[in-house]
Amino acid sequence: MTETIIGMGSNLDHPEEQVITACRELSRIPETILVQMSSLYSSVPVGPQDQPNFVNSVALLRTELNPEQLLDALQDIENRHRRVRLRHWGPRTLDLDILFFGSAVIDTERLQIPHPEFRNRVFTVIPLLEILPDFRIPPENTPLQDIVGSLPSRDLEALHILRKNS
Repeated sequence: MTETIIGMGSNLDHPEEQVITACRELSRIPETILVQMSSLYSSVPVGPQDQPNFVNSVALLRTELNPEQLLDALQDIENRHRRVRLRHWGPRTLDLDILFFGSAVIDTERLQIPHPEFRNRVFTVIPLLEILPDFRIPPENTPLQDIVGSLPSRDLEALHILRKNS
């Protein structure tokens, strides 16, 4: 089974519940086990600021699916949450991203792993640090803790924990 990290975010239609429900749905993906979910965090939007703050979390999965199959399953979940892509970095009911898929490096038209913006987004780095403090970023094997200092302090200040999850 491949350990996979999924980033989750929502800022529409009861965002906390969107993320919590999506996490439950992750546990029902065939050939996939939900291992752990981080706390929920609130963050300011990336991109257009004329939208509500986001609720974010990350989940650790173990899966037998290949990356494209997992992406299809994630997009099915987004569709069930009425995800609409009206504008880049715009508001959404649910956004599910494969941040890491084991140590795989994938760069296709449909999928980029590791997620190209991961290390620039405090709302993915801090939740991942919460559940996997010893995580090393593939492919260069950089300790996750080493990039926290490079995150903009204004982003760290804007990130607020909403709820611990078990």
